[in-house]
This record gives sequence, C-alpha cells and structure tokens, in this order.
Amino acid sequence: MSGTGAAWAQTPPQNSKAARDPQTLETVQVTANQLGTVTEGSGSYTPGTIATATRLVLSPRQTPQSISVITRQQMDDFGLTDIDDVMRVTPGLSIVTYDSERTEYYARGFPIQNFQYDGVPMQRDSAYSAGNTLSDMAIYDRVEVLKGATGLLTGIGDPGATINLIRKKPSRKGFTGSASLGAGSRDEYRAEIDVGGPLTDSGRVRGRAVAAYQDKHGNTDYYQRSTQVLYGILEADLGENTLLTLGADYLDSDPKGSSWGGIPLLDSNGEFNRMPRSFNNGARWSRWRQYTRTGFGTLEHRFGDDWVAKLQLNHQVNGYDAALGAAAAGNPDPVTGRGVGLWMGQYIGRIVSNAADVYLSGRFGWLGREHELVVGGSVSRKRWTNTGYAPPADYSYDVPDYRTWNGDIPEPAWQRSYGDDVVTRENGMYIVGRFDVADALKAIVGTRVSNYKATDIDKSGIVAPYAGLVYDLNANYSVFASYTSIFKPQGYQDEQGRTLDPLDGRNYEVGLKGEFFDGRLNASAAVFQLDQDNYAQPTGGRTPSGGLAYRALQGVRTKGHEFELSGELSPGWQIQGGYSHKVARQTGGKVSTLEPEDQFSVHTSYRLHGGLQGWTVGGGARWQSQTWGAVPNPLSGSEIEHRTEPYWLLDLMARYQVNDNLSATLNVDNLLDKRYYTIFSYYSTYTWGEPRSVRLAMTYRF
Repeated sequence: MSGTGAAWAQTPPQNSKAARDPQTLETVQVTANQLGTVTEGSGSYTPGTIATATRLVLSPRQTPQSISVITRQQMDDFGLTDIDDVMRVTPGLSIVTYDSERTEYYARGFPIQNFQYDGVPMQRDSAYSAGNTLSDMAIYDRVEVLKGATGLLTGIGDPGATINLIRKKPSRKGFTGSASLGAGSRDEYRAEIDVGGPLTDSGRVRGRAVAAYQDKHGNTDYYQRSTQVLYGILEADLGENTLLTLGADYLDSDPKGSSWGGIPLLDSNGEFNRMPRSFNNGARWSRWRQYTRTGFGTLEHRFGDDWVAKLQLNHQVNGYDAALGAAAAGNPDPVTGRGVGLWMGQYIGRIVSNAADVYLSGRFGWLGREHELVVGGSVSRKRWTNTGYAPPADYSYDVPDYRTWNGDIPEPAWQRSYGDDVVTRENGMYIVGRFDVADALKAIVGTRVSNYKATDIDKSGIVAPYAGLVYDLNANYSVFASYTSIFKPQGYQDEQGRTLDPLDGRNYEVGLKGEFFDGRLNASAAVFQLDQDNYAQPTGGRTPSGGLAYRALQGVRTKGHEFELSGELSPGWQIQGGYSHKVARQTGGKVSTLEPEDQFSVHTSYRLHGGLQGWTVGGGARWQSQTWGAVPNPLSGSEIEHRTEPYWLLDLMARYQVNDNLSATLNVDNLLDKRYYTIFSYYSTYTWGEPRSVRLAMTYRF
C-alpha cells in the first residue's frame, strides 16, 4: 500500500445498520493517506496502516518496531477525553504525577518528550507544563505511540517512545456530525459538537469543526478546572493530484486551587505522611492557567500512482500564567503539625515553536523488484520566554499547623525576580528505503544527519542511522529486528553549574509479529536493549543557582520485553492488551525506578446480540509492580528507599444504542476505589491517584 485509498473488511461502526443486525456483514470503506489509515468509523481497536516510524505507510506487521495505537473507537468506548486518559490505557506506558497540572509519561524506563502532530515533530518538555499534557482528544482520530528511539524523523529525543497525535479529517461523503453531553462524579460536566463534510457541490472543498467544553471539580478540596477546545480544518483539491490542508486548534485550561509539588512523603519521624486523598497542598488562589494555539498546513502533490511530495508546516504556542503557593517543603511533625514551609512563585511565559517538514516518497524498480524510498528534510525553531516573580521579603513562608492546612492564605504582591529567553534550533536531512530483498524479506535502511543549536550546545553533523529487517515466516507471522541511535542534548547541570553532555546511545529490538483476519487482529512480542551514556541522575545536591543537580552516568543498560494484542477476536469483540517488563542498570545498580518494572493492561468491549441487541459492554484491568526512590530521612539525613505497593485498577463500560442516532455510554473508572499513589522522590513528595469515578454521556449522531 502506497498510501492511496484502500478498502478492507472491518467491524462496522456502532450506529450502523450492520452493527445492530449481527446477521449483516458489510465492508466498511476505510480511508488511508500519507499518515496511515483513519480509524474513525472503523469500530476497531487496531490500526490499518501507520507511518510514524519511517514516513513509509506500513501495517503494524511490516513495521520493525513495537507500536501501540489507541483508536477513535477505544477512546469513545472508555471515555478517554484527554491525553492523560489515553496514556493510562496504552500498554507499556506509565504516568508519574507531580501535582494537579503536571504529569510525565514513561516508556521503557524513560520520560517521553518527543511529540508529533500529524507526523510533524514538535519536541516538548512535558515535565514543565505549558499545555503540554492537556491535549483534548475531541480533535484527534487516534494516538500512535512508537516504542524505542525515533531519531530518523525527530533527529533528537529520548529512547523511550514518541507520541504521534493524528488529527480528525473532513469526510468526502455527505455532511455528518455528532453532539454529546456528559456528567460525572464530583461535578464533572462535558459537552462536545463535531460537524463536517463537503462545502461545495463538487466536494472538492471540505471542512470540519470541533468544539468541546469541560468543567470538572477534582477529587481534592476546592480544586476546579475548566477546559475549552476549538478545532477547524479545511481540505481543498487544487487539482486531480494536489491537496491543500489548512487548520487551527485552540485549547484553554483554567484551573483554580492548583496543587504544586505534591504531598511531603515522610513526616518528621521518617514515617509515611499519610494524608487524605482529598488533601490539597495548594493555596485557594493558586492557579496554573495554560493554553495552546496551533496553526498548520500541508500541501501534497501526487506524480502519477507511484510518487508523492508533501510539505508540512506547524506553528504552535504553548503558554502559561501560573501564580502558585503550596505547603510542600519539609517534613510535618505528626503531633504539632510544625515543620512545613511554603513553595511560592509566579511564572508567566510561553514556548513558540515553528516546524517545517518536506519529503518525497514513492516506488521504484531495481533488480527486477519494486522498492520504496523516502527523501526529506525538516527544520524547527523553539523560543522559550519566561518571567519569574517572588513574594516580597517580609512574606511569611511558615505553615503553623500542617494538619489543619486549608489553603486559606493571602496571595502576595508579586515582585519580578528573573527572566529567561532561550532559543533552540534544529534541522536535518533524512533518507530511508524499504527494499524488497526477497518475497519474504524486506529491509528498511535509512539515516538522518542533524544540526542542533541551543544556549550551551552547538552540534552539527549528528548522524542517526536506522536499520530494520522483516521476514515473513508464513501468511500470518513475521520476525523482525531493528537498530536506531539515540542523541539528546540536556539542560541538566551538575553541582558546579556545568551543563551535562548530550545523552548518547543505541537501541536494539527483535521480535515476532502476527496479523490475522485480514488485519483486523494484530499481535507482537519484542525484546529490546538500550545502551546509554551521559544518563542524568540527581545527586541530591543543588546547582549554584539553587536547582536540582545531576551527574552523568556512563554505561546505563536497559533490557526488557513487551507483548501486545489489539483488534477483533471475533465479530463484535474488540480488545487491546499488553504486558511489559524492563530493568535499567548501571554498574550493577538499578536506575530509573520511579516507574514500574512490570506492567499489564487490557481493555475490551463486546457487542451483544439476540435479545440484548443494542448493548455493548466492556471493561479494563491495569496492574503495575512496585516503584521506588531514595529520599532523605529527616531523622538521620541519610537516604532511605521508599517503595510503593503493586496495585490493580479495574474499569467498566456499557453503551446502549437507543436508535439509529442516539446512544448512551456509562463509564466507571477504578471500580473498586483502590487507593494508590505515585512518588517523585527528587522532591520527596507523592500524589494520590484518582478515586472511583462514574460518567454518563449521551451522544447524538447525524
């Protein structure tokens, strides 16, 4: 498949006639493009084709790396309305929560900071929130997570994974749309509207618009967040072979009562500081407003049936306006409540990112066989500006009694204390070919040469090779092997204030993939190894400017394995599940322990028949092993190891199709109301996980 239109058998959408009549089987037209197969309307939990790894449009079985895809159907079934929700159900991924506004995603033991939007790399630091981990799923068709290093397309980045968010596209068919209203636990309310279709009689111009609004009171005291989302896209056929796409999206997140930094992990006796799940360490006025503004455009031209050229442009602004106060510093005395101080600060800034990518892709004949080639280049520029403010010198940071903290403190008259202005530039050229070596053997070979420039780093000629082999054992099974390199400049400093050298390493992966029922069910098993130098690890000390100090570890080796199954087990039965294991070591000791070494997740739904026709029921289960980190003992000052307990979380869903247009969906997350928490040992804090929540949504499709 070269990326042109394709048709394949698939479970029909929930509101189609075939979905309501189990005796009716039909073929659903599924659109494929240079980004892969659109999942909306497929009813499936598995993708048709993807292009995140190499720009080559390939099926999961043809891709020599592990990849997980959360489709539109799975998002709709389980009420996955934001990117945090999606990451929680993605096999092999874990989340470390810092506070009410910040989360960090991990894969294979490493934070994920490589993001793509419709395949365009837009690297972001998800640890410092500026709308980074607040993406609303109302505007996306699917989320692809490519495991391992992806230097071929991104140039730089972490070895854990890359997240590619694929936006919804207009339909070439008639005008369609949907509207939904939902309500849930703790005064959660959400509304969505999504409309689109041809804008001219000929259908050569098409559009789509999406709007969403959500207001949610969290599980912590006096916390509330409202979110507004707008999205618009236009497609225009400029000729028989030329397609122009223009679009924009807008997100505003406006929280009140934001927490900051989590709950102190230990009390003054060195025991676990167990606070209620409803405890909010933030001040009542504490807020961390974030926003995202994106404009994008693509121009795609086909040269006959075999070659296509594509130009992609992306402009994104991620901003924040945070005034924060929180009782987070120190270790509280369990009897008197003394020993805790305030974190205070105001931060106003934004990140302006511009990226362009252009490539030529097509097929060519050589030595009697047909091969594929992609040649391209990209350039990006990111500017971060920030102004920090502090309270006046006479403002009291003391918390008289932590046990009775309720956030009722005055907001200070903020005074400017410092500013930042950092520009990062990256550009590169890449080439990759998929060679038909033999009927059963395909080789993917490529490389990227990049240049990177920031305040303390100026690197040119960075080479990131890529190599992969896929061998078909029979009609259903293939074995694969791949190699990629790792390069990532780091902003971390040591105790002398020196910036650490860039992260450097190699990623190896071998595995087995299976494809069944004409691609409706995919399975994979992989073993991987990552070798890294200059891996940043906190020393426990501080930099000259007062930040956390790091040391560069050499010879960090991570080994692990992953299994995943996604798609249709039988008519009407969809499933996605997986298990992952990883261990990262350096000179015998384990590193990267804030995320679990072992994880299992499975989510499934089944469309009932007979007398229960119209009902779809499903559920999910998530398990992870213990995590741990070293924290200072307040009694001795020496470091002690704090470990979390392994835990299971169970989810349920049920949908009833009232008629051709109207459906009602019920979701229950954390069914057993399990108490669990994640730790951030670098700051000696922890954050409780979400308690049980219930949501009901009504959706009308037209």
